[in-house]
Amino acid sequence: MSHFAKVEDGVVVSVIVADQEFVDALDGTWIQTSYNTHGNVHLGQDGEPDGGTALRKNYAGIGFTYNSTADAFHAPSPFPSWNLNSTTFEWEPPVEQPDNPEGGFYLWNEDETNWILTRYGD
Repeated sequence: MSHFAKVEDGVVVSVIVADQEFVDALDGTWIQTSYNTHGNVHLGQDGEPDGGTALRKNYAGIGFTYNSTADAFHAPSPFPSWNLNSTTFEWEPPVEQPDNPEGGFYLWNEDETNWILTRYGD
């Protein structure tokens, strides 16, 4: 069994697990996707790269875009200022996230297009 994404007007509207024969009998456009593919890397059961073949850059999710020219799935943009990486088809901020300090974490601030340090308990 494999995972398949139903794509309408370039947007994923459904993802199912089925045999190819079942999908072939369905109406619409169904494109195979791999649960183990993230950022154009195939991951093993342990979540680490295993050298397998990545399929369509990312595992499809409802609301994802299917780029037929690149044969790639990607998530919706989390923020208008972020850029889509043309190799991984993952969104990247215009400013690299700093290392997380002890007792805190960073959140993206779109108004300032920068990372804001937040401390636990704030």
